[in-house]
Amino acid sequence: MQVSIRTTQNVFIDQDKAGVGHRILAMLIDLTIMIMASVGIGALLTLTTFDAVWIQTLFYFPIFFYHLYMEILNNGQSVGKMVVGIKVVRLDGTPPTIGGYIMRWILSPLDLMLSGSVAIISIGLTEHGQRLGDLAAGTTVIKLKRTKNVSRLQLVEKMDEDYEPQFPEVKALSDTDVALIKECLQVKAKHANLTPVQLVAAKVKETLNIESELQPVAFLYTILRDHTYYTTR
Repeated sequence: MQVSIRTTQNVFIDQDKAGVGHRILAMLIDLTIMIMASVGIGALLTLTTFDAVWIQTLFYFPIFFYHLYMEILNNGQSVGKMVVGIKVVRLDGTPPTIGGYIMRWILSPLDLMLSGSVAIISIGLTEHGQRLGDLAAGTTVIKLKRTKNVSRLQLVEKMDEDYEPQFPEVKALSDTDVALIKECLQVKAKHANLTPVQLVAAKVKETLNIESELQPVAFLYTILRDHTYYTTR
């Protein structure tokens, strides 16, 4: 099952939804970490002289807020999500906000009611596989794929009807130029080699006399989308 994520360039990207099984497995991994941390903190406190309950309680705060700060600091992934290969994303393509993460965390007790049945039912019934916290935050959880970046080259064909090109200068590009751009992006996706992309992006800007603050990868994908727009209209 897939979910369409609308990017900030007004392009829809199909991502695989994280299944209930993947989300449960990630939760169990995180729960194991939290239990082990609790046991360790408890053992540490037996060796200290902190008698006040409120002081002892402070030691457990990192566990209590575990999911919240992990997702905020680690771009939508807890340790369990990293191991399983899933991630929290927003449906509109923008990065999840701190407020969104907080909303997911606040509503997590409701999702876990009836042994998690509330979350399972919500994920199963909603179009984008969202639990209550996701619905409130405008997020969902997707399954990551290392090969996904390569397939992004095909996404230039899947533009919204209201897509507005940014660089009309791309009309001057030849088929050979476009093929070279795609090849460089494939090299970047497969081998994490950014050098060809940087060189080609600089050459395209120079040749077409374009000024842009977009990063090289984002710039070249925009160039491809604009080229597709003008060649298919």
